[in-house]
Amino acid sequence: MKTHPSELYLYHNSSQLIDKQTLAYAKSIARFVNEIDVVKEKITTTQWYSLLLKLNLRAKDLLNRAHPDYQRLIAGKNWDEESWLQILVSYPYLIKSPIALLRNKAILCNTPTDILKLN
Repeated sequence: MKTHPSELYLYHNSSQLIDKQTLAYAKSIARFVNEIDVVKEKITTTQWYSLLLKLNLRAKDLLNRAHPDYQRLIAGKNWDEESWLQILVSYPYLIKSPIALLRNKAILCNTPTDILKLN
C-alpha cells in the first residue's frame, strides 16, 4: 500500500464514538487526513494483511471479542490466517479500535490519544 509521507490514514468506523474522537485528534496532528470508513469502504484481504504487518498484530487482535456477533459467529472455532483476513473483510464493524497510519508507521488506537504516539 503506497502512502503519501505527510498524509495520515485513519481506518475507522464513523458510527463509533471513540473513532470520532480519534479523528479529531488526527486532524490536530496531521495536515492531511485520509479517512477510510471500514464499514462503508471495502478493504481487501491484501490491504488488511499489509496493515497487520505494519501493526505487528494478528487479525484476531483487531476484533472486539465482547461483541455479540463475534461470540455468535467466530468464537470457539479454529480459523487459519486466510480465514481471519476474510473475517476482517466480512465483518469490519467488529474492529475494536481505529487504526492510524503515518509515514509507514501504524498504531491501533485503543484510546483517542494513542494517535499522538505517531507524531
